[in-house]
Amino acid sequence: MDPVPAADPSAPPGPLTHLSPPDSSEARPRSGADGRSLPGSWTSCQPAPTPGSPPEHVAVLREGVRQCLQQQCEQTVWILHAKVAQKSYGNEKRFFCPPPCVYLAGPGWRVKPVQGQAHQPGETGPTVCGYMGLDGASGSAAETQKLNFEEQPDSREFGCAKTLYISDADKRKHFRLVLRLVHRGGRELGTFHSRLIKVISKPSQKKQSLKNTDPDEHCSQGDFPPREGYVRYGSLVQLVCTVTGITLPPMIIRKVAKQYALLDVDEPISQLHKCAFQFPGEPAGEGGTYLCLAADKVVQFQASPCPKEANRALLNDSSCWTIIGTESVEFSFSTSLAWTREPVTPVPLINTLELSGGGDVATLELHGENFHAGLKVWFGDVEAETMYRSPRSLVCVVPDIAAFGSDWRWLRTPITVPVSLVRADGLFYPSAFSFTYTPEYSARPGPPGAPEPAADADALLESIHHEFTRSNFHLFIQT
Repeated sequence: MDPVPAADPSAPPGPLTHLSPPDSSEARPRSGADGRSLPGSWTSCQPAPTPGSPPEHVAVLREGVRQCLQQQCEQTVWILHAKVAQKSYGNEKRFFCPPPCVYLAGPGWRVKPVQGQAHQPGETGPTVCGYMGLDGASGSAAETQKLNFEEQPDSREFGCAKTLYISDADKRKHFRLVLRLVHRGGRELGTFHSRLIKVISKPSQKKQSLKNTDPDEHCSQGDFPPREGYVRYGSLVQLVCTVTGITLPPMIIRKVAKQYALLDVDEPISQLHKCAFQFPGEPAGEGGTYLCLAADKVVQFQASPCPKEANRALLNDSSCWTIIGTESVEFSFSTSLAWTREPVTPVPLINTLELSGGGDVATLELHGENFHAGLKVWFGDVEAETMYRSPRSLVCVVPDIAAFGSDWRWLRTPITVPVSLVRADGLFYPSAFSFTYTPEYSARPGPPGAPEPAADADALLESIHHEFTRSNFHLFIQT
């Protein structure tokens, strides 16, 4: 790629640009966002030799990236697990609760590769099998568990490791889960790691201070009024599915001790404590009705009042729930363009974007994980000049807007393109980030004899444009 010339201060301002991160990520200006060169030593990412001449390869790769973006042929590995794990002592086995879960999502799982390149319709169901264990373990059958993936109504494949535990012989305070996916033919697809999990000896029986609890994550759900602060026993709460948005009726959360719901406790809830959910409106002294899980179905359970203590109600096992914080990590890739049979891991993850400069010259720094020198940044189907900075940082030159069409000077609407990564062997890594070009206003020449546009047409847009382009730096962030 030819070097990008420096911006001419006397030249008219270039197009505005802004970044569009996903809702769950952050994007904020950091040091170096004043238009100056970013500090540090950079190494240019050079792709490995590929079949055919470079122009032919670039054209084929660009067409392949365009098809990947249009057909959405990605494969996603989604690992969910608890933030903490209770240690097992002696011969006991305290299995992780809830058990770590894995989802395989995306249409790419339901096609079978042919010679490592093009995909043809193949057998239904996943073409891989999984094995999960703890990092640092020997990998023996006793320390790993095979996952049996089952198709869900939403077409995702689901598997969970129900018998994993950590013994007291392991002195670590933190660990990660390791998921190994293997093709049915025996070829390794990759090794994926969870987030860090904290090891605890047992749940604390003391009253929890506010510093030991997690703040609420509120969202508006119909007529249920969310409140700021910490969830406390005795509060009215509502359970919401984060995937489907399905909600249960508002219920009162109660602390549970020795199979009894405590009706007079008012303290912040804490991880690994037992709790129960009482439906409001029950007359006092009748025990109350509680949320219960029976044979994988949600039902109501009528509790029995305690004859000796009026502030307690006797529950069954299926009415007692455990509160625990959870983590998740998502890896997305597509093997449809790859011409090698190497594992897809480590999968690069983009966390934040940082734009420097503007106008004719702009650079974009990607902050994340698992970066290496074999990655290139792509804006839509246009490859960007990419420089490897560290395993957590990639820097690229923002492609000129002319690369997306010859009529860009006359466009009146912004152009948004997805930001993705492509490995040197053609492996495609999509992301949830996008980049938007906002062209400056310029009227397309009309036919001979056509009336001239009004002098004040788009005057407001023009003034706003110059106000933002005076400093030759433009950054708009949608949160």
